[in-house]
Amino acid sequence: MTERKKTVLITGGTDGLGRATTLLLARKGYVVFAAGRSSEKRQELDRLAHDKNLPVRTLEMDVTDNLSVEIGVEFVLEKGGRIDVLINNAGVGYLAVVEELRLEDLRKQFETNLFGVLRVTQAVLPHMRAERSGRILMMSSVAGLISPPTYGAYSSSKHALEGLTDSLRLEVYPFGIAVILVEPGYIATNFQQTAKELAQPYAEQAKASPYAKIYSGAWEGANRGRRSSKTTPEDCASVVLHAIESSHPKARYTVTPLAKWASFAKRVLPDTLLDSFLRRRFGIIREGQPG
Repeated sequence: MTERKKTVLITGGTDGLGRATTLLLARKGYVVFAAGRSSEKRQELDRLAHDKNLPVRTLEMDVTDNLSVEIGVEFVLEKGGRIDVLINNAGVGYLAVVEELRLEDLRKQFETNLFGVLRVTQAVLPHMRAERSGRILMMSSVAGLISPPTYGAYSSSKHALEGLTDSLRLEVYPFGIAVILVEPGYIATNFQQTAKELAQPYAEQAKASPYAKIYSGAWEGANRGRRSSKTTPEDCASVVLHAIESSHPKARYTVTPLAKWASFAKRVLPDTLLDSFLRRRFGIIREGQPG
């Protein structure tokens, strides 16, 4: 009797970290349903899966839309029979200083990164509870541990995700469901290009802003971090695979040396020392003073 292949639903599964995870899990024998909004990216992944004979099916899902999520989850349950693993990977990033952050952008930030996660998780949980098993992986970020300048919107969404996950992990423990945070640092993906496009209205006004130096220092520091990062999307996918297959998974898995350092620093360093480090990293100095 052959062992049943486990079924995975991954949001944001057609690009970046999600795409790398989809392909790795499929190569390891998981049946992967990769959700995404872009029809072009879904078609590209479908073609690749067909050519490589991988057990991947894509589906349209907008995590900000209740009906889209309901239809998507029902599709996976109909075609896959059950959902053994949910990977909440879909996310966006709005980058701006807090004073100039538009409320509509902050709402959009949370609609995807927090409420979208909640929608999908609430749709899947009844089925996992009925099976008394399952794993839910939340794709957080090093920005869920520390908050660099201009990352107020993104970091706050990831901090909120971490808090939501900590409660959920305890709540579903009686039902045999494990909830796991994955915390990557800088990894070069299309996420950065999307964030750049979303930040364009702020970038156009940045030079005339009283925060001009904050913008330039923050964005250059982030670009420098990505250029120097040797961690690939495939490395992150390997961490996800380990978290799925571990018999006793940890509550958190950091990815990249930066994320490991940030996790350690957040636990042991006082905020004043951590702030001092971040000011040096992003070139933040007090006006009228040498540094």
